[in-house]
Amino acid sequence: MFKKFLITIVSIEASVAVLIDGYLMFFKHDQSQETAQSQATAASDTESESSTTTSSSSTSSSNLTMKDGTYTGKSTSTEWGDIQVKITVASGKIPQITVLKHPTGGKSDEINSRSLPTYKQEALAAQSANINQVSGATETYKGFTGSLQSAWPRS
Repeated sequence: MFKKFLITIVSIEASVAVLIDGYLMFFKHDQSQETAQSQATAASDTESESSTTTSSSSTSSSNLTMKDGTYTGKSTSTEWGDIQVKITVASGKIPQITVLKHPTGGKSDEINSRSLPTYKQEALAAQSANINQVSGATETYKGFTGSLQSAWPRS
C-alpha cells in the first residue's frame, strides 16, 4: 500500500515537472524570440527613419513612394555562387520579385528550392529587404538580400 502511494506521488511530481518544462521550453522561448524580433525591428525602424530623414531633406514628405518600373539588382556573390533578383514596382508597391540567377546543382537545389520562395514571400509582405533568415540557407540569404537591396529604387 505504501509503495503504491509513493509511486503515485512520484508520478504526479514527474508529470508536473514535465508540464512546467514544456511550458518554459515552448511558451517562454517564443516570447523571448518575439521580444528579440521586436527589438531588432525597432532598431531597424530607427535606422531606416534616420536614413529616410537624411535622404529626404529636399522633399517635404517623409513618406516617399517608389517610382514604378522594373529594377534589377546587382549580382551578389556567395560561397556557392551568384544570386541576382529583379523587382517590379507598380503603384508605389512591389508586387513581384523574380530571382534571375542562383546557385544550382547538388545541395544548392534543395536549399534554394525551399528558401528562395520564403525570402520572396517575406520581402513582398514586408515591402522591404529586412527579412528573416531561413535556417541552413545563410549564403542564399546574404545573396538574396544583397541583390534585393541593390535593386531597391532610390527616390
